[in-house]
Amino acid sequence: MASTESAATIPVRALTESDLRGCLALSRAANWNQNEADWRMMLALGRGWGIDLDVDSPVLPAGSDSRAGPGGAVGRGAVLAASALVIPYPAVPVAAASSAGPGFGAPSRVGAATGCAWVSMVLVLPQFRRRGLASRLLREALACLRDQGLVPVLDATPAGYPVYIQEGFEPAWGFRRYRRSAVSLDPDAAAAPQTRCIGEDDWPAVLALDAPAFGADRGRLLRALGRRMPVAARVAEEGGRITGFILGRDGLDACQLGPLIARDAATAQVLIDDVLDRVAGPVQIDLADRHLVLLEGLVARGFLLQRPFTRMVKDAPAPGDPAQVVLVAGPELG
Repeated sequence: MASTESAATIPVRALTESDLRGCLALSRAANWNQNEADWRMMLALGRGWGIDLDVDSPVLPAGSDSRAGPGGAVGRGAVLAASALVIPYPAVPVAAASSAGPGFGAPSRVGAATGCAWVSMVLVLPQFRRRGLASRLLREALACLRDQGLVPVLDATPAGYPVYIQEGFEPAWGFRRYRRSAVSLDPDAAAAPQTRCIGEDDWPAVLALDAPAFGADRGRLLRALGRRMPVAARVAEEGGRITGFILGRDGLDACQLGPLIARDAATAQVLIDDVLDRVAGPVQIDLADRHLVLLEGLVARGFLLQRPFTRMVKDAPAPGDPAQVVLVAGPELG
C-alpha cells in the first residue's frame, strides 16, 4: 500500500464538466444522493479537484504527468479515483444580533460578516481508500481558500469528523438526516396550501432573509435550486411580509428538501407540510438539532433517522445565525 508521503506528491488536477461521469461514480460508490445535475451545479458554482489512478495498479503512480487532461488520461485504465470541491459564498453585511421567533428559543450569536466557502464531495473510490488521497485533496482545497481569504466550512459525517479535527476544523452545531419513503398523495391536502410558490419578485426578500441566517451570499445557489424543483420552492407570508422559505432538488435516490429558513416553528411547519403534500417520491431532509420541536410532525409523516452531521469551521467563528436555519441545503451545499 502506498504511504501518505507518496500521496502528498501525486498530481492533482482541476475537475471540469467532462468529468461528470467519474464524479457521479464517486458519489454512487459512497451511496450518496447526488445526481448528475448536482455535480453540474456544484462545478458551475465552485471549483473541484481530482486525482486519477490506474485501476490495474495497486499503488500510487510515481512521476505522473500533472497536466493530465479531463477524464483521467494518465495512462491505460485510468479513472477519477478521488475528488474534492469548494463552493465560495461572498461576504454580506450581517446584523450584530438576530431575533428568533416563537418556538425556536433564545436568539443565537451571529457569526462575523465574512466570505466563506463550502468544502464538500471529498470522496475516494473504495479500492483507493486509506492512501492519503482525501487528505491530499482537502489540503489542496484549503490552500486555495487561504489564498482567497475565505473561511472554510463543511458538514462532516461521523467517519469524516476525526479527519477534519486533525486538519484544524472545530465543531459548531449539528443536524440529522431523516428520510421518508414514497407515499400516496392526498389531493385535498395539496389543494389547500398555507404557503405559495416563489415568484420572481420574491427573490430580493428571500435573499435578504437568507443572508443573515446563513451568514454569506448564496443567491446563485438559491436561484439554481428554485429552478431545479419548482414544486418545492415556496414562501410563507404574514401581513404581506415573507417570513420563511423552502427549496428543494431532485436526487439520485430521493428528493432533498432544504434549505428552509424561517422566523418561527409554525412557519417552518407549514412550509414543510405544503411541500410534502406535493412530493410523492422518497424525500430526505437535514434538520438542525436545535429545531427538534418539528421532529414529532416529521415522524408522523413517516420520516426515520438516517445519520448525524456536524457543521465545522476552520480558523473562524461559525457564519450565520443557526436559530433560523431549520433545514440545511445538504452537507455538500451548506
